[in-house]
Amino acid sequence: MRQATHRLHVRTRGAGLYDVTGELRAWVARQEVGEGLLTVFIRHTSASLVIQENADPDVLRDLDAFFRRVVPEDDGLYRHTAEGSDDMPAHIRAALTATQLSIPIVDGALALGTWQAVYVFEHRAAGHGRELVLHLVGE
Repeated sequence: MRQATHRLHVRTRGAGLYDVTGELRAWVARQEVGEGLLTVFIRHTSASLVIQENADPDVLRDLDAFFRRVVPEDDGLYRHTAEGSDDMPAHIRAALTATQLSIPIVDGALALGTWQAVYVFEHRAAGHGRELVLHLVGE
């Protein structure tokens, strides 16, 4: 049994979904693990991770729009406003999604479905540097 870890830095340009599947695939391939489990963890409280469709960009736009409707940016709704009107909604959106994903590794590759990709879901209006910690266990 082998283990490997890596830190992946992702620069966002503001709210939206950022595909990191290619970077994950490349790193896993370099580890030469045939079967295992990849854990992806985002080290932030105002961004999250999702596995979502990668074929139709309207899916990503609709998902982002849904979260904006469900958790609006309205200073009158929240106490925590010191970092801007988008900060507390970003924390809530991150709490409703995931900060950690587990992806099986089969035959040395991510076992994602045909139309699946892994995304960093940036919930803040401004761009940020986001850090993912990757942990691979396998053989």
